[in-house]
Amino acid sequence: MGAHGNIRAAMTLDGALSGIDWGFVYVASEWLVRVAALVYVPQRRAPSAARAWLLLIFFLPWPGVLLYLLIGRAYMPRRRFRIQKQIFELVRHLATRSISFDASVAQAVSPELLPALRLADRLSEFPAVGDNRFALLPHYDGAIDSIVRDIDGAQRYVHLLFYIYENDEVGRRVTDALVRAAGRGIAVRVLMDAIGSRQGLKHLGPLLRDAGAEVVSLMPLRLWGPNAARFDLRNHRKLVVVDGACAYFGSQNIVSARANRGMVNEEMLVRATGPIVRHLHAVLLGDRYLETGTLPAESDDLTPAPPSNAVDGLAQVVPSGPGYNEGTAEAVMIALMYGARTRVVLTSPYVIPSEPFLSAMCSAARRGVAVDLIVDAESNKPMVQLAQQSFYDVMLRAGVSIHRHHGSFLHAKHMSVDDDVALIGSSNLDIRSFALNAEISVLIYDRAVVADLHRIQETYLAHCDLVTREERANLRIGRRALENMARLTDSLL
Repeated sequence: MGAHGNIRAAMTLDGALSGIDWGFVYVASEWLVRVAALVYVPQRRAPSAARAWLLLIFFLPWPGVLLYLLIGRAYMPRRRFRIQKQIFELVRHLATRSISFDASVAQAVSPELLPALRLADRLSEFPAVGDNRFALLPHYDGAIDSIVRDIDGAQRYVHLLFYIYENDEVGRRVTDALVRAAGRGIAVRVLMDAIGSRQGLKHLGPLLRDAGAEVVSLMPLRLWGPNAARFDLRNHRKLVVVDGACAYFGSQNIVSARANRGMVNEEMLVRATGPIVRHLHAVLLGDRYLETGTLPAESDDLTPAPPSNAVDGLAQVVPSGPGYNEGTAEAVMIALMYGARTRVVLTSPYVIPSEPFLSAMCSAARRGVAVDLIVDAESNKPMVQLAQQSFYDVMLRAGVSIHRHHGSFLHAKHMSVDDDVALIGSSNLDIRSFALNAEISVLIYDRAVVADLHRIQETYLAHCDLVTREERANLRIGRRALENMARLTDSLL
């Protein structure tokens, strides 16, 4: 009887299921997804991005909502935000604001730029500090040579953080230097992004660990659990700190200049000495703390910088990314463009500006500021380049000069404003850098450094041609359609 009863129950269930109109159920589920998207998607999101996501979900409800769950929100686990607050407490102890903003920055820059720099002072966890020295290192091999020399001269510790640490001739050369340092008893700690440095972690990580170095994988992929986060959030920073005496920051990774097939990378790395090194080190150790929950013995070196009224070599660290004030670097750059008097030069391989950023560029150009945008003639990311080019018409009509760089893949990321301010770091001019990735930029209020950067920018311009309005007017309709379609993808980030 039991077996017959089970059979009858199964037949009854089959009959009930066969009586359901599954087509109606599916259509109804799609409409539920659409209605839920109308409520949820626009929350804390730019209207353009919300429209793009809603359009995708309305046409393809289930595929759209699955994609949205993967990359639609820049979410991070609550645990990481709690730890981030602890890091901010460390920063406040380390980076004491011993002198007022007006007593330092106001003496170093023109009055027109003060509102922008006051904004930076309020948004960044780090105050501006003086008595720093900066050496710009635009030559790829020369920058690696300098890092290796400082590693070989280290007396106490070497800490590195890189988005890309590749298993190639450059990665192996730096690894050899780190192994030598570890062999001398130097504390070596290497932080690598889990995705960008997967080959370095796989092949060079074991060599470093065998030598006694610590290797930390940053933001490893976790789809669930307390540390789960959006999978495409990456740590895009490039930092080196040696003995607390010098630091490196900028755009250059630990990878061969020929990593992009058919291209030779051209970069900008900066070697810094002075109190700014403590602040850069705090960012690096904060990223390590997010993964390990501990601070190494070398963190005792992070004592507050002694008070100083010096305005020579004045600079400020501006970190950005999830966990920091949203859009910090972008907000500062926008404010700087509104304060510019004579010239703004922007250099980046990837330029997909937000509406406020584009408006600031165009507004500066319309009021007579020379706005020069230096981009690559050939990109390693064709889809990004198509999206980037869709903004050219608006820029050109406003008077922005767009320079296409030839002869190398210009991967440098920096900005100069008048003769007063330079901003150099790892951040591109797009939503990924401004809102999603962990980035590091440094504002430098030193006219000698700005003059050095201007000379380097002039060497870029010598290898550029101009994008013209006539050229854009004659663009084929198919090409223009491709640009506009590519532009939509940025809103989906």
